[in-house]
Amino acid sequence: MKPVRVLIADDHPLIILGLTAALADQGIKVIERVNSGEEVIEKYAETKPDVLILDIRFGEGMTGLDVAAQLLQRFPDARIVFYSQFDQDETIAEAYRLGGAAFIPKNTAPSLLASAVKKAHAAQIYFLPDVAERLALIGVRGDESPQARLDPRELEIFKMMARGLTNAEIAETMNVTPRTISSISSSVKEKLGVERQADITLLAVRHMMVEP
Repeated sequence: MKPVRVLIADDHPLIILGLTAALADQGIKVIERVNSGEEVIEKYAETKPDVLILDIRFGEGMTGLDVAAQLLQRFPDARIVFYSQFDQDETIAEAYRLGGAAFIPKNTAPSLLASAVKKAHAAQIYFLPDVAERLALIGVRGDESPQARLDPRELEIFKMMARGLTNAEIAETMNVTPRTISSISSSVKEKLGVERQADITLLAVRHMMVEP
């Protein structure tokens, strides 16, 4: 049987080295490694891996969630296993909502990561028991994340608000009137139940939408 071919995207070289060795023992071959979100799509197009193992946070620039959204637009059949130490409930839910095949916390045994990769290769979705339970609780109490509560335009404006842009600056960026942005930003605050700039930024950081 041919080994499963994977591309690893992680900004910690030691993690990549450790995973390469651990996955090899499970019949999984790491064919390429990248250290930033910006490199992923180009390298994916070049190597055509069976599965992408994708970190969530890369320090600066694109997050893994950003990468996944763009990659799946271009390659709808891409199979992504998220592998991250940032395992807030909302982040996990967003990873699956985007089309991820699995979310594996970095404190999980490599054998379980290998199981997730093999399930993804077989076009199946994989849930660790703890992850499945947490997602079930979100389903019961409702998803309170900005991604779930805002429409795409509101979400784009929310991200700019979180980075500290004024209504006038957002209006210029989006080529609309400040009055339009003022109306939308008021709607955003009402839907999310926030008002202060600090709360907006903290909410965006919590949901991995901007860097702290």
